[in-house]
Amino acid sequence: MKKEKLFKYLSFGLFAAITAILMAATIAEKLYGTEYALENIYCAGWMIALWTVSAVSAIVYMLQRRLHKQPVTLCLHLSFAVILAGALVTHLTGKQGQMHLREGELASSFTLADGTVEEFPFAISLKEFKVIQYAGTQAPMDFKSLIVVHDNGETEGSVSMNNIFKHRGYRFYQSGYDKDRKGTFFAVSHDPWGIGITYAGYSLLLLSMILFFFYPGSMFRATMRSIMRRKACLLLPLILFPAVPAAAETAPRTLPRESAEEFCNIHVCYNNRICPLQTLAIDFTAKMCGKRSYRGYTAEQVLAGWLFFYDDWKSEPMIKIKGKEVRNALGIEGDYAKLTDFIGPDGYKLEEAMRGKTPQEQKNYAAAIEKFNIASMVYTGAMLKIFPYTDIITGETAWFSFAERLPENIPPAQALFIAKSMNLAAEKIAMNDYEGAIAIIGKIREYQKKEGGESIPSEQEFNAEKLYNSINGNRPLAMACLTAGILSFLIFCIKSNEGNALKAVRIALKALAWCIMAYIALQIALRWYISGHIPLSNGHETMIFMALCSTLPALSAGKGARLSIPFGYIICGFSLLVATMSEATPQITPLMPVLQSPLLCIHVVVIMISYTILAFTMLNGIAAFIMHFTRKDSVRETVVLQERSRAMLYPAVFLLTAGIFIGAVWANVSWGRYWGWDPKEVWALITMLVYSAALHSGSIKIMRRPLFFHAYCIAAFLTVLITYFGVNFILGGMHSYA
Repeated sequence: MKKEKLFKYLSFGLFAAITAILMAATIAEKLYGTEYALENIYCAGWMIALWTVSAVSAIVYMLQRRLHKQPVTLCLHLSFAVILAGALVTHLTGKQGQMHLREGELASSFTLADGTVEEFPFAISLKEFKVIQYAGTQAPMDFKSLIVVHDNGETEGSVSMNNIFKHRGYRFYQSGYDKDRKGTFFAVSHDPWGIGITYAGYSLLLLSMILFFFYPGSMFRATMRSIMRRKACLLLPLILFPAVPAAAETAPRTLPRESAEEFCNIHVCYNNRICPLQTLAIDFTAKMCGKRSYRGYTAEQVLAGWLFFYDDWKSEPMIKIKGKEVRNALGIEGDYAKLTDFIGPDGYKLEEAMRGKTPQEQKNYAAAIEKFNIASMVYTGAMLKIFPYTDIITGETAWFSFAERLPENIPPAQALFIAKSMNLAAEKIAMNDYEGAIAIIGKIREYQKKEGGESIPSEQEFNAEKLYNSINGNRPLAMACLTAGILSFLIFCIKSNEGNALKAVRIALKALAWCIMAYIALQIALRWYISGHIPLSNGHETMIFMALCSTLPALSAGKGARLSIPFGYIICGFSLLVATMSEATPQITPLMPVLQSPLLCIHVVVIMISYTILAFTMLNGIAAFIMHFTRKDSVRETVVLQERSRAMLYPAVFLLTAGIFIGAVWANVSWGRYWGWDPKEVWALITMLVYSAALHSGSIKIMRRPLFFHAYCIAAFLTVLITYFGVNFILGGMHSYA
């Protein structure tokens, strides 16, 4: 018994120490750099020894607990030992490096990270490298290298993003290319044993997690039986005002609303894709003043005003400025500047002013300078790439603005139309002949359809994006969800018995949740259709998906789990609010080649569902404490909430774990390594370790106490917030976009 306690304290103590060290390591990496953290912490000998001792002690403790009598639970824990063993083998025997090839060049070696040259048992040459672009744009869709392996003959193969070439235990990954596109860079990996062991651990882990939910002797099934005995309805997710600028005395001129809408009903090459000019108008307006409209003008009217009535709009205080130091440099008192405020007697004000400032101040200066440049590009027409031209010889389509230099081989009639059509429309507008101006805009649209070729999206895609633009305003919905969620949460916590009034409130909230879910689902479906890929590639899209997930438990809640309704509203509102935090909603962009993998979508979906469930356990904890301090009869409900949270933790932690290792497989396919100690990876691992402790109430007795358990779930949710937000805004790293 004493030995069992010894190994219990040793196992959990070491894992707690490792968790604390990983937290400190991410801070050290921020302060001293990635190489310092890798050499002195993550990959240091003492850290490897710590992992090894903790794994061995955990195995001994499991055997002393006779966990072999629960084979599924034993395999679940042993899978982590297999994964750690694979990582150790990779560290000791695996080799990763880089190689560079030019077309026609033969190479038989690659360079390791420490500069050592490693020889291949064969040779390799580059036959051709090419960049495949999205139609009509310069945005790369894929990078592809055609190679020839010389090894007792010649074998041809290809390497592209998410497409590995393998030969005799060596794996080649596309990682870069020369500016002239005649050469390529490969990441090279030789790890014949470590990857196999690690993947075996992943497979055992996945199988064990699935069987765990069906195994009669698992803690999850025991928790479920306890809940059913209480006849409590379990809550389990089924899938799994910014300040308004002061009004000027005279409103600036612009087009009438209907005319502005017609003007923006043409295509534009924006953000490396072809979209409605309306999209650019919305992004421009939101970028300038922090919202999608200005003084009652629509985004289309704002864009038209800057283009056709520049003298009026350059004096409008509509450019939102962050940072007191930038406002002082511009000489403004409020939060909004005019374009004319950027220019002083000595010229441009901000160029010299930003020198010698702190990083945060420089960031604020850079944001202000960016807005000035964008406004300049709009009123000069440089941003309006609305004229396609398809080269007869190459067949490639490029888009131009009326303000830029055209190719020399463009036919004179086309060149004249591009140069003069917008000027002619401006003359019509100056004479208040809006119908004449719109007729010219119609001819531009006809020209686009004729010359744009395959780069022009279909009429259905064009209209779908216009519909998406018209409904994609989530801030009011976010505030409404948060208000409804907080108020109903307080009411349901304080009132123990549900009368007719509370029943009516619950039914009304569930009915409204159906509408919210349909609205968000429509946004996701439209964004998916427009972009051509599952919208889970950036922070905005993942938060919208989390908002969708949070509505589903509220819809499935019965009388015994009525708190799930306000929880769903609160998480939905918070997710939508975070999605709209930036000045402009992230634009729909062509997907980066490395992100074109189904594993990415699965990884993000699984992780976000996990975060949603963990948010519910946190809110369960808050509800338990409110009941504890406001009601004398709260003991039973506190225990019920504990059981529900524990039942939810199993799928949440398992999904988080699965998401981490799916991401590792994706990374291995894309970059040649399944773990890189990036801050996002590390904090996801920390989150998994922290929440795993709450599942071991059989060993950690204090986890059996309801109030401590709830307090732990509340505190543990901080790791989720740091993983998603702290890494993005503070720690940085490869995943800081996500």
